[in-house]
Amino acid sequence: MSIPELACTYATLILSDDGIPITGEKIAKLLLAANVSVESYWPGLFAKLAEKRSIEDLVLNVGAGGGGGGGAAPVAVGGPAGGAAAAAAGASPPEEKKEEPKEESDDDMGFSLFD
Repeated sequence: MSIPELACTYATLILSDDGIPITGEKIAKLLLAANVSVESYWPGLFAKLAEKRSIEDLVLNVGAGGGGGGGAAPVAVGGPAGGAAAAAAGASPPEEKKEEPKEESDDDMGFSLFD
């Protein structure tokens, strides 16, 4: 993947994650703020992709593979066999999970590039 593609990919993911509509102008604005220069057609290409496909669906299905191409088929992984399963069932109960502090978002800090 080339630098312009990678930069536009990150900009598209940032916009999608923040719930901001993805446009070529907003991608270009993010790239400008990051001091990344790309040819002018790249942001528009990524914006057109975002119009046709849900970025969230693309991210969630990244490992699902597509039909057609020469990609490898997904491999099924089985659980423990025979005695290992019985030993796991008789093992001590898992420790209680401790709640980790929540990470602050950009909104909490009063920073937004598009305000």
